Amino acid sequence: MRFMSLIRVDENTGQVPSQRLIDEMTVLIGEMRAAGKLVDTGGLQPTAKGRRVRLHDGKLSNIDGPFAEAKEVVGGYAILEAADLDEATELTRRFVAIHGDEWNIECEVRQIEEPGI
Repeated sequence: MRFMSLIRVDENTGQVPSQRLIDEMTVLIGEMRAAGKLVDTGGLQPTAKGRRVRLHDGKLSNIDGPFAEAKEVVGGYAILEAADLDEATELTRRFVAIHGDEWNIECEVRQIEEPGI
């Protein structure tokens, strides 16, 4: 089963990854890819560089970022291959733990709908 881990951050902190975090994340990503547990991962650009497309009452509109009403936003993602939600959660916990006490982040782990399942 595939799961998506959505990494939520407060993008208003201006925080950037330390070299320690980059190095440890590189090792973890390599280990998880080699084990067949990590399908894909990536960080997202700030909402100031994004746009929302909204459908409301049958009308489409675009809203350019930044999005004032959003404090926590999706800052990155990981697509995981796991036997169940518990395993996907444990894999996500490994990603989160590497951030140490420098960061305040939260991840939402959800199974990806597969056609015919």
